[in-house]
Amino acid sequence: MCGICGIYNSKQSTAGSMKRLDSMVRLLRHRGPDEAGSYFDTRIALGHARLSIIDLAGGKQPLHNEDKSVWIIFNGEIFNYLELKADLKKRGHIFTTASDTEVMVHLYEEKGPDFLNDINGQFSLAIWDRNKQRLLLARDRVGIRPLFFTWVNQTLLFASEVKALFADPRVRRQLDPVGLSQLCMTWATCPPRTMFKDISELPPGHVMLVKDGRVALRQYWQLKFGPDAGVPTALSEEAYGEQLFELLKDAIRLRLRADVPVAAYLSGGIDSSLICALVKKFFDNRLQTFSVSFADHAFDEGPFQSRMADFLGTEHKSVRCGYADIGRIMPNVVWYAEKPLIRTAPAPLFLLARLVRQNHIKVVLTGEGADEILAGYDLFREMKIRRFWARFPDSRLRPLLMRKLYSSIPNWPRETVGFLAGFYRRHLSVTGDPCYSHLPRWDMGARILSLLSARLQNELGKAGRNDEFLRGLPSDFNSWDSLGKAQFIEMQTLLSGNLLSSQGDRMMMGNSVEGRFPFLDYRLIEFCARLPAQLRLKVLREKYLLKKIARPYLPGKITGRVKQAYRAPEAASFLHAGKLEYVRELLSDSRVRRTDYFDPAAVAALVSKCSRMDAASISARDNMALVLVVTTLLLDQLFIRDFPVDNGTRKKDNAFSLR
Repeated sequence: MCGICGIYNSKQSTAGSMKRLDSMVRLLRHRGPDEAGSYFDTRIALGHARLSIIDLAGGKQPLHNEDKSVWIIFNGEIFNYLELKADLKKRGHIFTTASDTEVMVHLYEEKGPDFLNDINGQFSLAIWDRNKQRLLLARDRVGIRPLFFTWVNQTLLFASEVKALFADPRVRRQLDPVGLSQLCMTWATCPPRTMFKDISELPPGHVMLVKDGRVALRQYWQLKFGPDAGVPTALSEEAYGEQLFELLKDAIRLRLRADVPVAAYLSGGIDSSLICALVKKFFDNRLQTFSVSFADHAFDEGPFQSRMADFLGTEHKSVRCGYADIGRIMPNVVWYAEKPLIRTAPAPLFLLARLVRQNHIKVVLTGEGADEILAGYDLFREMKIRRFWARFPDSRLRPLLMRKLYSSIPNWPRETVGFLAGFYRRHLSVTGDPCYSHLPRWDMGARILSLLSARLQNELGKAGRNDEFLRGLPSDFNSWDSLGKAQFIEMQTLLSGNLLSSQGDRMMMGNSVEGRFPFLDYRLIEFCARLPAQLRLKVLREKYLLKKIARPYLPGKITGRVKQAYRAPEAASFLHAGKLEYVRELLSDSRVRRTDYFDPAAVAALVSKCSRMDAASISARDNMALVLVVTTLLLDQLFIRDFPVDNGTRKKDNAFSLR
């Protein structure tokens, strides 16, 4: 795992870019503290900050082929590199390192850009083909690793994180209101759009070729749930279960490949618990596990984590998180996330990754992805209930299913039936909408947008704020079944743009820790997309097939427990956690007016309302709105007003100050 950056110019030499590239690399050193490297050619400058995991002594980058005509910088891991390497050796390629990075150089020599179809991994990368004078940028299939770029005149700058682009003082730092509106509604920005004007994100599963200043962008992988997804011959539940089990076990096997110890997160839910159980049984009997627990019992899964750690006999450590911990660490969280948040969930994960690193661990397995590919979220069950309810919209009994569904969620309205009637009925009958599953979530986000200032409201205009997302849907999307549509939308928005970035890559790499995700092996994703819908969500039983294969390996109290979505205390972390001076100043009337992102009267009313209420009584909408305001104003302070363009460094944790 690493940080990559580069400068490309087709019209003039990059020879004078050494100082600029050095600043870019310095801003990425948290991603790769072990060593740094660079390469300069007439048209290209490549920079790399390395977190050494495979071939500790010999895997330094940038790395080249035999005649130095192809150069690569790479962030991530290629899990099937040993198999690919064996084949490439048969073809006559000479290897000088034992790294997975060198495999891609030679694979590119063999297949050009099509080499991406052969690799099983999580990555962002840049390849400079000196003979063709061509730059290739690529990103993994589901967007586990990030890659951003911008043009300044005729110069292309690219990097693993936006902050490295801002090391060039010519790059303007300005919030994009469309990106902010997308984040409010879909909980993520829609690539290539980001939170900053003129900064683009390479979409997952895409490759970009740049030659002579011309750009060609194409998609090399597309997930399909529809009739053309290659549905296998109908099998029994047992046969499907055997295939799922073998794919998951092999995905874990590949992700244990490393020259350093590999640990795991243990949340107490079925996904991470099953991964840990399979690791212990088949691969590593000395597994170390890590978890986060909460002082607020409404969010805490500590007892389940302890039960699983005892059951498996792992070397387990946990970090306990309270309101004040979340409030204090949030400036660092926003610095690494590089976007506002609508939930505080990344903050405890930042503290968890810090605990991992303090225990000298660089790599952890996690359970992300299972809920998306096997329909584990309440959103999917909610959609089924809404469709069932829509057949008889005046029914008094059908809405009661929703109360049962959400009764265990903290801050869910106590007057559930009345709330449902007012909130869900609005979109109840438009079942033909391609995004029907997500309309309630997007409706709540649209209401939060009412907090925006008149200036931003005018800049946004009347254009549909989800138009960019809708234009990016596959051409045959409308032919898919309703569950497949919902899963696809969730993977494109919440998973890629939130869980794998703000909660995943950024929080881990902020502490120089690499996360690996067995459920996001592309073979496993494609298999689950082909499963009959009832094996993903059987009536209202989520992750049906996964739970079935997990039963022999996990205690019944884990496989049979009511799902508890990972969440963290929100508004209370800023307002009920003692005196946080930065929060007081950010939310002051003068600050809100000066930044002009939000309506001052609306913010004051929101703060007053949340301050008067105890944490359990603050609504989901108000929690999200308060978190959004605080983190947007933090983003403005860190990246627009006080960005360290002078030397590429920033104050350490807990040294945040407002000027």
